[in-house]
Amino acid sequence: MDRFRPKYVTFDTHGTLINFQMADAARDLYGHLLDEPRMEEFIRNFQGYRFDEVMQDWKPYADVVHNALERACRRNGIAFRAEDAEMIYNRIPTWGPHPDVPAGLAKLAKEIPLVTITNSMKVQIPSNIAKLGAPFHAVLTAEEAGAYKPHFKAFEYMFDTLGCGPEDITHVSSSFRHDLISAYDLGIKSKVWVNRGHEPANPFYEYTEIRDISYLPGVFGI
Repeated sequence: MDRFRPKYVTFDTHGTLINFQMADAARDLYGHLLDEPRMEEFIRNFQGYRFDEVMQDWKPYADVVHNALERACRRNGIAFRAEDAEMIYNRIPTWGPHPDVPAGLAKLAKEIPLVTITNSMKVQIPSNIAKLGAPFHAVLTAEEAGAYKPHFKAFEYMFDTLGCGPEDITHVSSSFRHDLISAYDLGIKSKVWVNRGHEPANPFYEYTEIRDISYLPGVFGI
């Protein structure tokens, strides 16, 4: 059976490739104030508010973190401090890849150009990308697009920059609501869901499921 060989394999970065440690940061700040059930609730709230913030008009990611943390603190009866939000924001460039990522990406990059469209800032992302252990053809940010995923505008910026269309790429993400639902709606037929346990499976959106990035080259017969 012939396997689809895209012009580019495009990625979500934080969560899919980079171990996105927002929950750990929240625990470091508030774990001494909340028991485990309340801490889990805070983490869910913080995640939900971050999603709500990126669904609005584009703003710097520092503002996304600040606003989401402030809202989560208010909801959970915790005093908010702006310096806590700044601490979390400043941690993001220090985070590295999931253990499975470098070898899988390096193998794939020998055959197909890699691209990321990331909900990040231009000053943040180079440090994260440098830790991935593979060359990227293009690193595109929400800041440059003027929109965060799942807004279509972010994906359309990627298509325009690469000079390609939905039919030319395979998009890889661990998140349906940030990436794969929009990819489906935009007509990206070739999609890969990295099941990192963030969200439940949803076969309606027509993807290939892999456990981690070490399996990704095999999707293309590499």
